Amino acid sequence: MSDSAEPLVIYDVRDRVATITFNRPARLNAFNDDMTREALAAMRRFDLDPDADVAVLTGAGRAFSSGADVQQRQLRPREEMEKHGGPQARDANSENLLTDCVNWKPVICAAHGYVLGLALGIALECDLIVAEEGTKFQVTEAPRGLSGAKYWALLNFRGGGSLAVKVSLTGEFFTAEQALRVNIIDQVAPKGEYLAVARELGRGIAKNPPLGVRHTVQLRRWELKKVQQEAVRTVRAAKLNLTEDFLESARAFVEKRPAGPFKGR
Repeated sequence: MSDSAEPLVIYDVRDRVATITFNRPARLNAFNDDMTREALAAMRRFDLDPDADVAVLTGAGRAFSSGADVQQRQLRPREEMEKHGGPQARDANSENLLTDCVNWKPVICAAHGYVLGLALGIALECDLIVAEEGTKFQVTEAPRGLSGAKYWALLNFRGGGSLAVKVSLTGEFFTAEQALRVNIIDQVAPKGEYLAVARELGRGIAKNPPLGVRHTVQLRRWELKKVQQEAVRTVRAAKLNLTEDFLESARAFVEKRPAGPFKGR
């Protein structure tokens, strides 16, 4: 069920730019199954919307998104994990947000606050990324006992190089400024202006004839999807979400205590 009567994802269009806002601010826009389903519906709406040529993804409140809802997704019963092939429900898989489309319209990520784990993956799949100065990114998989391979692949696709390796193995935070230096993101915006900057970028794209723009987006996403699918295939085969170390780390996170000791099983 939704946290409140408010929609978990808000859709708005102005000047041919759709703004899609993750709206679960009390949980730092953590993705549970319901919010993911609403996000998928919003992306399908954008794909078919004759009044929108570009979308901007953003988050309400203090963060773009803190990633997966650990309580719901990572602490699912083992039988549910096995049924879904992982922590995400089959009809609520965030990996389909930008690939399940017909018209291949460009999507800009407008990030601020925190962009963690699953949310980092969504941001990296976007065609362009604008981040507020000081925004913090993190591959949360390493400290959770999971594989950071998918995030390494996405970061590397954008040119992350040695930084991509380091943050995928350590789980260290990295900033918008660090990401810009290695071309992981496209622009750092001043405090409070990230959404305005992203919308202005979107309006600039929308001035162009749409078909050529969409063809470029389609080719980029095809190439990205090949990289992502190969990484995801190896991650799923490892089934690290069923290990004792993963369960210990997830429980420690929810219980707000140090995790460990880890047993390598």
